[in-house]
Amino acid sequence: MTPTGLTRRHVIAAGATLAATTPLAAMAGMTHRTFPKGFLWGTATAAHQVEGNNTNSDWWLLEGLPGTFIRERSGVACDHYNRYPQDIATIAAMGLSSYRFSIEWARIEPTPGRYDKRQLDHYRDMLRVCRRHGLHTVVTLHHFTSPAWLAARGGFENPATVAAFAAYAEAVLRHCGDLIDTLCTFNEANLTFSDFIPTTILAPMLDAAKKASGSSTFRSFLFDDASRSKPIVRACHAAARRATKAVRPDLPVGLTLAMSDIQDAPGAPGAGVAERSKRYDVWLELARTDEFVGVQNYTRERFDAKGAIPPPAGAVRTQLDQEYYPAGLAGAVRYAASVARTPILVTENGIGTEDDALRGRYITEALTGLQECIAAGIDVRGYWHWSAMDNFEWSFGYGPKFGLMAVDRVSQVRTLKPSASLYSAIARANAVSA
Repeated sequence: MTPTGLTRRHVIAAGATLAATTPLAAMAGMTHRTFPKGFLWGTATAAHQVEGNNTNSDWWLLEGLPGTFIRERSGVACDHYNRYPQDIATIAAMGLSSYRFSIEWARIEPTPGRYDKRQLDHYRDMLRVCRRHGLHTVVTLHHFTSPAWLAARGGFENPATVAAFAAYAEAVLRHCGDLIDTLCTFNEANLTFSDFIPTTILAPMLDAAKKASGSSTFRSFLFDDASRSKPIVRACHAAARRATKAVRPDLPVGLTLAMSDIQDAPGAPGAGVAERSKRYDVWLELARTDEFVGVQNYTRERFDAKGAIPPPAGAVRTQLDQEYYPAGLAGAVRYAASVARTPILVTENGIGTEDDALRGRYITEALTGLQECIAAGIDVRGYWHWSAMDNFEWSFGYGPKFGLMAVDRVSQVRTLKPSASLYSAIARANAVSA
């Protein structure tokens, strides 16, 4: 058995089964919506959420603090750091054409200015394995976590981070850039937990982090003061883009954004429109100079004159207490395209639920809306389901289940879910049935 609990025979058989027992084949008489030739079908992970033992990162420190609101430690996570060859083989056996994953800055640069060649070699080998399986590689340089030393000196609230991030990007590109097909500088560059988590909850943890790190300036990306950090994040993106182009002028570069489908509440015309513009426009305008913008959507939000309103009575809720609303993907894509005027990659979309049948329904409905966007002329070039496997979901711990694969927390055995069969069928057919 491989460390994942899937033998080579199981991986190959999984691919054969997924191809042969497709829900699409059973629905041959129904309407098919075909995606463009060359459309990328993928799935995604993030280093801290799946690799395990990310001990040099700010999140590793935050997880173990007294007063933390993070529900549990990430620990060994899904041990993807060691099991990536088998995990990547499974992704390829599903018939997908791309894998999106992040490179962990805290591993690459454990202390300021010292780049760890062994860790750079590790990620280079991940890229080689992807290439061996014919997968288009999408690499994210920063997926929420930073080196603990960077957080201690102010993180993305410190202007000096611009030069540090550009140097990190250059180190990655010089070592691995020939094997990267698409580069995302930041995951959800616009997201800040401090925008919606009360200070009374955040303050005890951040105070403990300052004490543990010995730095009164400790800041972590998701808990930054957005008014100070986000202009610096935008400058970091621009600097990393320049560093990347100096090494690989032909490499497509962009960033990804957290984008709810923001709507006007009933009887409140313009309220959602104003909120949507305030939240997204500066980022989408920044993306106009990039080769793409990554749209990441999970639900919708509705606004009246007083602010956000709850989901409708009786609405299905996900494990993150979000409204089940797969149509939100199309709404977010339409808005992103209208402002950014650059190609779209759906770099994340999915649902946190124990009900895998609901996940399958979500995938089908979200992709039906996405195909309608393409039919209307929007340039969408790929879709990456979040996530490849059930993993560590930040402050929620291991509770929410987003994966196409279940992961046994003790044995680390992976089990493909029925939704993986559905998604595989869609990818192989390059079409969704409605």
